[in-house]
Parts: sequence; C-alpha cells; structure tokens
Amino acid sequence: MPPFAGGVRVSVDIGGTFTDLQILDEFTGETHAHKLPTTPADPSEGLIAGLSGAAERFGFRLDQVRALLHGTTIATNAVLERKLPAGALVTTAGFEDVLEIGRHVRREVYGNKAEPRPLLIARRHRFGLAERIDARGNVVEAPAEAGLTALVQKLARSKVETVAVCLLHAYANPAHERLVRDRLKAALPDLPVSLSCEASPEIREFERSSTTVLNALLMPVVGRYLARLRQRLAAAGLDLPVYLVQSNGGVTTPETAAAQPVRLLLSGPSGGALASETLSRELGLANLVGIDMGGTSFDVSVVHAGRTRLVNQGEVDGLPVRLPMIEIRTIGAGGGSIARADATGRLRVGPESAGAVPGPACYARGGKLATVTDANLVLGRIDPRFFLGGQMGVDEGLARAAVEAMVARPLGLSLEQAADGIVSVANANMAAAIRLSLFEKGLDPEDFVLVSFGGAGGLHACAVAEDLGAASVLFPRDPGTLSAWGMLFSDIVHDLARSKPARMAGEAAASLAALAGELREEGARLLLRDRLPKDRRDYRLAADLRYRGQAYEITVPWRGLAPDPAGVAQAVADFHDLHERQYAHAERHAVPELVTLRLSAIGRLDKPKPRPFGAAAGRPTERRVHAGGGWRTVPIWQRALLAPGAALAGPAVVEEAHATHYIPPGWRLAVLASGELLARTEGAGA
Repeated sequence: MPPFAGGVRVSVDIGGTFTDLQILDEFTGETHAHKLPTTPADPSEGLIAGLSGAAERFGFRLDQVRALLHGTTIATNAVLERKLPAGALVTTAGFEDVLEIGRHVRREVYGNKAEPRPLLIARRHRFGLAERIDARGNVVEAPAEAGLTALVQKLARSKVETVAVCLLHAYANPAHERLVRDRLKAALPDLPVSLSCEASPEIREFERSSTTVLNALLMPVVGRYLARLRQRLAAAGLDLPVYLVQSNGGVTTPETAAAQPVRLLLSGPSGGALASETLSRELGLANLVGIDMGGTSFDVSVVHAGRTRLVNQGEVDGLPVRLPMIEIRTIGAGGGSIARADATGRLRVGPESAGAVPGPACYARGGKLATVTDANLVLGRIDPRFFLGGQMGVDEGLARAAVEAMVARPLGLSLEQAADGIVSVANANMAAAIRLSLFEKGLDPEDFVLVSFGGAGGLHACAVAEDLGAASVLFPRDPGTLSAWGMLFSDIVHDLARSKPARMAGEAAASLAALAGELREEGARLLLRDRLPKDRRDYRLAADLRYRGQAYEITVPWRGLAPDPAGVAQAVADFHDLHERQYAHAERHAVPELVTLRLSAIGRLDKPKPRPFGAAAGRPTERRVHAGGGWRTVPIWQRALLAPGAALAGPAVVEEAHATHYIPPGWRLAVLASGELLARTEGAGA
C-alpha cells in the first residue's frame, strides 16, 4: 500500500519562535517532523505554510488530512504581554475588590511594602449587583429589576469588550449568574460573557474570580484567532476536525475553546509532558524529567512512577487559575534568551527573549542582542550550514559580533570565555528550575533520567544533568518537535467539578452519588456533542479532601464511579495514605471533609502505532568545537547514521534536522533499539 493510504493526522505546536509539526501516517504509524519559524503577527499563517510545506516535502495531499491537533501559546502570550481587551467584572455588591485584596500571601516576606498585585480589571469597571445566595445554594436576595437595568446601562456606557460574571456562591447555585447573562445577551448581544459557574465552579472567591476574569479577557483574543484559522483552512480547501490542546493534556473542540479559552494557558507545554509520559511507558523508565528548551522558554515536567501530576490550580504571571492542569514549571530560558552584562558587572541570561522576529543576532534579521543560540554558534557547537537541517542559514560573524559587544567587552573577557559564560549561566538557571520541581516533592535527581527535547535542549542537557547530579539523559527521536508528537496521544477531555463541602462519613454516600450522577450526565452530554460513540467514552471520578480546619486539599482518585459507603471508606483511607506520603503525617482517627467532587469525561481518540526505526551505520565528520575549556577537533555524527547498538564517547556532537546534541567530555552515548539515544556519565552504573 502506498504511503499515507490510510489518511494523515497532523499535530501542530506553535511556539514563540518556531512552529513544529508532526505528520502521522495513520496506516503505517510512521511519523514525520517539520519545523519552520513562527509568524507572530498571525500564527495561523505559519500553520498553513507548515501544512503546505510538509505536504510537498513528504508527499501527501492536503485533502488526505483527517484531523488537526493544535497546541498554541496564543492565550499564554496574550496574558504575559498584557495584550488583552478592556473588560468588566460583575460581582455581588460589596465584593468588587476581591481581585485587589486577593490572598494575604507575600513572596518577599522581609520586604517593607507588599508586592504590587497584577490587576486585569480597573476599579471603574468592577460593578456590584445587589443579590445574595448563601453557601448552601439558597436564595437570600434575588436581583431586582431596577438593579439589572442599571447594570446593563453601566456596561453599555463603559464600552468594554468582554464581561466576567462572578457572584458569591454561584458554584452552589448558578441561577443568578445565568439571569445576568441572559439580560446582558438580550441588551448587548455582541458582548462576550464568561460565568464563573462555567469557567470555575468551585469555592474560593479570589481564585474563582481570577479564573473567570482571565477567561473573559481571552474570549475575544482566542475567538479572533480561531476565526482566522477557520478562514485560512477554508481557503486551503480543508474541511476537517480541529482539536485544541488544553492545559490538562486533553484536547477540545474550537467551540469549547472559544467559550473557555482559559483552559488553553498551558496548551503547548502539555504536549511535551504527554510525550514524556508516553516515553516512560514505552521504554519502561518510571522516573523521567521532561526538559523542553525551545527558542523562548524552558519547561519542566516530572514523570514519577510513570505518571505526570495533575494539579487543580496553577498560576500564570502571578494570576491564579483554578482549573485542572498538568504540573509544569516554566522559566524564560531558551535559545533566544538575551545575554547582557548588567550595571553591577554581572552576566545575566534571560528571561527576555529575542523571539522569532528579529530573533538571535545570527538570524540576520536585524537583531543585535547576544543570545544563547549565538553563544553556541561561537563555541562551534552549531553548524551554521546545517541549522534547521539546512533550511535556514545563520551568520556566525553576526553571532560573534553580538557576543563581543554585549558580554565580552563589557566584562573584559575573551570571546570564548563570554560565550562559555552565557551557556553556563543558562544551564544553571535551568538546573535550578528542575531542582525546585523535584525537591518540593521530596524527590532526588539521582533517581531520574532527563528527557531532552525542544530545538535547543540537546546542546545543554548533559551539562544541566551534571549540575543536578543526574547520571542519564535521554534524547528521543525527533526531539525538536517532540511536544507536537506528544499531542498525537491526546484524548478529548472535559473536566467537571462541583464544590459541596460535606463530612466524608458513610451517610454522605447518597448525596455524593447524586452529585456524581449529575456530573456524569453533563459529561455524557458533552461527549455526545463531540460525536464520541459510547464505546469511546470513559469517566474518572476524584474527590478533593482535607482535614477539618485545613486551608488546602488533596485530590484523591476515586476507585470506580459508585460513591457508595464502601467507596467513601476507601477514599478516606486513600486520603490518609496520600496525606502521610506528602506531608509525613496523617490523622487516621479524624473524619476528613469533602470540598469538591471532580469528574473527567474522556473521549478516546485513536493512538499512533509504534514507530518503525532503522538506521544505516556510517562514519563521523570532524569540526573544531570549544569543549572542556578549550578548542578540540571532535567527531560530528549524523543521527541518521547511528544504528542500534552504536556507542560513542564525548566530546562529540550529534546532529539531526531540528536539533543538535552536545556530548561533553566524561559522557558516553548509546543508541537504543527503539532509536532513542541514552547518554550517561562514564562513572554511572549499567
């Protein structure tokens, strides 16, 4: 059968610097990687260009593409860069300042002044409505007609582009929020409205308000992008299912993404976490740390005992997001991270990035600032003729000039010392992020293998591992587009939650069963809307439990879907065990309380088959590379010529189309039967 006879599935990861594609031949299971610079003004333009380029390069027709899985940083970048529309917040009268008050948590505990709190809604655009529902969902005061009319008039005069509605205790009874939405839609039909009972139906007023506001502000941003994407796909003659990757690692439809864009805040990095978890399963490596170094950022995801960790609350630039998401730590450390000498004479690298435009100085697009990529080019670790597999030329002279002007001359260093210093500082920043991700869970780096991916990761991974005290680094196949590959293993996921504080005793089983039934009905309705047949649907139940008086919870996976007395007792026992494992103590005599019941409604999508691997043995070329403190002539291997069982010693460089791997002195590299490369320190055991 000819290639692509079974159809094509494409995953796309649009980052701040590059757009990565993975092309899956659904019949053979073979995947193909494609990479091109991101088009920041309109990322959908780069997506279509990538599809067309991949079709021409690998020999398939665009009408053979059966599905598109899309990870994007659109939502994240809009928040980080504050490119958000003017919005309003409608809340219960007297609670207009919840966003400003926040939590009494100080990052700088010894500072004389409280840190400024990021505020996305100006005080003049926070409107109180006289109404009240109590914590049990009982109506205490219904909104008056005059109050609703006045609210509509205020919003019309404010000329905001979007509205968040977060009323007190709407998680217990959403009736008043829905009434407000209906009145706003009737009077201002073009105004996007986000309700907290839909965006984050959980207790904790501040976090719920923050999540709902972020959702409202992102609705116009993501909505406009999805509209442009639909237009470009239609212009290319493509009528196919599109799925957006969410922060929880699942995918969703464009309609759901447009209504709840806050769920896309970790869209791109979650693909890398999924890839790490998939590799853990395929290779039988229980403990991995995924390190994704792209052009702009460095993302850390931990796979412990074969699973990534899902948390129910995260943070983006100091803004709480109360939604399930894969636990990922992100810092500003990528190939485009800018290096400079500060006023005190210290070398700093990042978090600012040169991005895709103008990019590092070596891109010859007008950039004059020295970056990590420029430093690696100066050190000879990147071949200027083989950047992006030869698709993109880089200028070594411009890199040398930028490093000389920005770092070497101000700090009185030689060019090589300056470039080596840039790389060392970047490595230290990345190692610190990994160390924090492991130490806060009580985990030891020696027990983990680093999985290096992203276009820039292979140049730094071994040195970062040395800094950590880790002995092994795995270089997966197609590392430059691994996040896109991980997206091919996604399922459709709808995360549902209901906060209903209750004592976790046997008598709670009946009310829990009723609540679980409501969640399952809602999940089934959503999967039916997604056109998932019954045999492709799955449901997972979990409960947020805590000891009475605690201000935090632990999410306990429920064994099965029946909250009967036996299930309640099992959940309580599991909670005690998890609490002891996480906090080194448990009060097993105490009856914990339920805070929130959660259900994940999962629609199973087809997964890729195992990828075939084969390589022809070959010989290396040589190049002068700055390694171990001086210039050496080192072997340069093409990865395609490294057959299973091959082994080599550092210093060495391994090149492939979308990544370069630097193996320092004191490290050895072996090719696994599956095609992955495993680097280990020479003193490490088998």
